[in-house]
Amino acid sequence: MNLSSSRPRSSPGPQFLTPKEIDRLNQKRPALRRRLVPAALLLVLWLIAVMIYQTHKALPPGISYESPVYKVNDVAFWHDVTHADGSPTGAQESEILPRILQIIDESRQFLVIDLFLFNDYTHTDQQFPAVSRQLADKLIAHKTAYPDMDIAFITDEVNTNYGSAPNALLEELQTAGIKVVLTDVDALRDSTPAYSAVWRTFIQWFGQSGNGWIPNLMASGGPDITARSYMKLLNVKANHRKVIASENSALVSSGNVHDASAYHSNIALEVSGPIIGDILKTEQAAADLSGAGPLLSKEPVFTESAAVPSEPLEVRYLTEGKIYKYALEALASADQGDTVWMGMFYLADERILDALVDASARGAEVKLLLDPNQNAFGRDKIGIPNRPVAMNLNQRSDGAISIRWYNTTMEQFHPKLLFVSKPGGSSTILGGSTNFTLRNLDDYNLENNLWVSLKQGQPLHQEMTNYFTRLWNNEGAEYSLPFEDYQGDITKFKYLIFRLQTWLGFTTF
Repeated sequence: MNLSSSRPRSSPGPQFLTPKEIDRLNQKRPALRRRLVPAALLLVLWLIAVMIYQTHKALPPGISYESPVYKVNDVAFWHDVTHADGSPTGAQESEILPRILQIIDESRQFLVIDLFLFNDYTHTDQQFPAVSRQLADKLIAHKTAYPDMDIAFITDEVNTNYGSAPNALLEELQTAGIKVVLTDVDALRDSTPAYSAVWRTFIQWFGQSGNGWIPNLMASGGPDITARSYMKLLNVKANHRKVIASENSALVSSGNVHDASAYHSNIALEVSGPIIGDILKTEQAAADLSGAGPLLSKEPVFTESAAVPSEPLEVRYLTEGKIYKYALEALASADQGDTVWMGMFYLADERILDALVDASARGAEVKLLLDPNQNAFGRDKIGIPNRPVAMNLNQRSDGAISIRWYNTTMEQFHPKLLFVSKPGGSSTILGGSTNFTLRNLDDYNLENNLWVSLKQGQPLHQEMTNYFTRLWNNEGAEYSLPFEDYQGDITKFKYLIFRLQTWLGFTTF
């Protein structure tokens, strides 16, 4: 038997390039570099151009709105307050959702609702009140009872995980004949330009829909998310508004009707009269971003309020960057003998921080009640931005700015409320959806606030004073904690992280 054919053939020896082949290869390399360098330079210039344009482009019509001043009899103040009582969720006083449900019951002509968060997704190890289901059922029942009534529900794409999964509650609303609008915020300016330029150039064209495969980091009990949806989420821009408007009144709130937010402390201001027309204009502008068409089928008629008293309250409706304008104006008015009260979930904007320090230097008493940023829907956070910002304000004012922390359990202290109390003049209230951060104030997100000017003797002034002093002085419960409770050596390191995040623009606040 001849086995020679089965023997492995000897492998060839090492192969070497000839001098001529080496010369040819060396000649090709500079040519390749000459093509790649201009292409890379062109790409960099393109991305820079996208960043510049997308951070400075004209805002869509109706965005960043300031209404005229209206004189009204009254502005109602509502609040949800949760305080620690030894239980996992704390004890809660809830006024805002009951009032929203009452506004729905009282409406006959139209309802326009805009809520940033509206879903029942939670982490699998958590239980929250089913408030989103409660609101959905109320709206569906009302539409069934009054089928000819216009009801529009506007919300952010976060509630469909940016197109990764349907939201059953929204689909039920739509099936019932309620107009549902998912806000397309791509037309707004970019708040994370370095990332958004890459996303706009290479990623946005592929959409977000499809079978999700990445676990839902926002709520482990929620649906899986596509990679493209996560990539859109990283733009960190949103319709962050919270408002419900009917022919009778409009309620502007800091709170979402969202299961995992159900225990949060929040505030709301309610107003009636012609200013509702301005609110509807801004909501139509938000709907127009998505090409949703008219929200209402007929011209609204607003319930007329009683005769305006001799000393009325003055109100303005503000959205986006106009909130920034009036927040700075209110702080600039604070002087010797005045008190600046602030209840805030996120405080980080440089101009606001400077204005607080300046107000304190002029002799105003500045009192900040802040969320410690330790909890996000039952998951731990590291205290940024509020803890390092509070440290900085304390140092810059030599301790003159008084700071306390809300005593949270598994919830957040979620108000966005400024109250400049001026005993000898017109005090100012500014409350609504807007955190005092650059993203929320400077025409990046969709936001909404109500501005109120009032005298010290008016009932709302006393209500606002009572609200803050109760939480500040722990009247009836331990609502707040001393500044030192959330400070320590690590806070200095967190301040460096905070500065780096704000410089790069890679923040969630």
